[in-house]
Order: sequence, then C-alpha cells, then structure tokens
Amino acid sequence: MPIYEYKCLKCEHQFEVIQRFSDNPVENCPECNKKSLQKLISAPSFRLKGGGWYETDFKTGSKKNIVDTKNEKSEQPKEKTKTTDQSKTKSPDTKT
Repeated sequence: MPIYEYKCLKCEHQFEVIQRFSDNPVENCPECNKKSLQKLISAPSFRLKGGGWYETDFKTGSKKNIVDTKNEKSEQPKEKTKTTDQSKTKSPDTKT
C-alpha cells in the first residue's frame, strides 16, 4: 500500500498515512481537527538504477532460460584469431 503525505493549511501540521488506492483521501487534520488538508506530492523513497528488470531475473530451474540462447550466440561477432601456416614460412636457419 502506498504512503500518502498530507499537510494542514491551517496549523501546517504534516503527516503520512498508509492508504489503499481505493480509500478516500483524509479530510480532517489530526492536530486541529479542521477540514483543511492538502495531499502533497513527494519523492519516492527508492530509485531504480541500471538496465532494468528482466523476465528471467527471479526465475529458477527450467523456467529461467526462456530466451533462445542460439540466436544470441549467432548475433555476436566471432573473434578472429591470427593463424600462420608453418610450412609456407621460410626460416632463417634454412640454406637454399
């Protein structure tokens, strides 16, 4: 359930209330008992950083690998390795 923050316009008392989305907003101030509350917009208490959430993050067992790994491997560039043929290269020790 979300936490809503309210401020009384008469006595300036601020407080937080845990409410459901379907609950009606609080109208009476708990300090002065007057109908002068205003719902405040406040920053959330958490931040989401990084690349995001993925479907496979919290799955276990056979359900974890639902993405086709063959397609991922074929899309990645292959590493080029330098190979030389020893029979074609001349060695400085050989006499001609």
